[in-house]
Amino acid sequence: MPVLEVICSLIGWLSLYLFFCWKFPHRGREWNCRLVTLSHGVVIVLLTAYVIFIDGPWPLTHAGTENTDLQILSLAVCLGYFFFDMGWCICNRTEGPVMLAHHAASIVGIMLTLLMGVSGCETCGVIFGSEITNPLLQTRWFIRQVGLYEGLLGDAVDLLFIFLFATVRVGVGTVMFYCELTSPRTHLVMKLGGVVMYGLAWVFMVDIAKFGYKKSKAKYKRWRENHRLEETNSPKVDEVSDKNN
Repeated sequence: MPVLEVICSLIGWLSLYLFFCWKFPHRGREWNCRLVTLSHGVVIVLLTAYVIFIDGPWPLTHAGTENTDLQILSLAVCLGYFFFDMGWCICNRTEGPVMLAHHAASIVGIMLTLLMGVSGCETCGVIFGSEITNPLLQTRWFIRQVGLYEGLLGDAVDLLFIFLFATVRVGVGTVMFYCELTSPRTHLVMKLGGVVMYGLAWVFMVDIAKFGYKKSKAKYKRWRENHRLEETNSPKVDEVSDKNN
């Protein structure tokens, strides 16, 4: 396993966090940590997208093949971040058991991929699908903090997040999960890891579906109340108009 690359990645993300703490001392620790998370999300999505769509090989047809240098670099960068974020979450007790389980499964999966030297293409595919919604998730948190969530911007971010999660992480993820299970080259331990990650994706999907339902219901209720209020006020306006005439 490229230990040096992972250590450099961990130091890099930690240094970025300390820089944000120095640059924004008036903000809380979670604000600065989420800035690191946002930075990682953008970097790793671009890096794994290049690995999948340009450098290759294609994860749906080459699951279980030997890791390439660029795949190893992508995995090392991501593993260093997960070590940083896992440590931060444990120290600050900000995440629940499901998210900690997701982080632990991601760490174990990436470490196994690096140690065995295979399955880098599908692991990068899983990272791409998992992290593509992360920048939107962090953006949602930031706009809530600055008071811009209640409105069109918040609705757009939520809608795009739900759409990407359902289509990429669950939809395309299901296809990738099937290809990994049926690949004769993929080791059994990686298939078991795929089962865990796929199961966690559905746990998140259920929570997101509940959130989307509650938000849609609340907005529909608010719309009906406003519509009823407009209908109630409309006759009064007409009466005033008639009296003036």
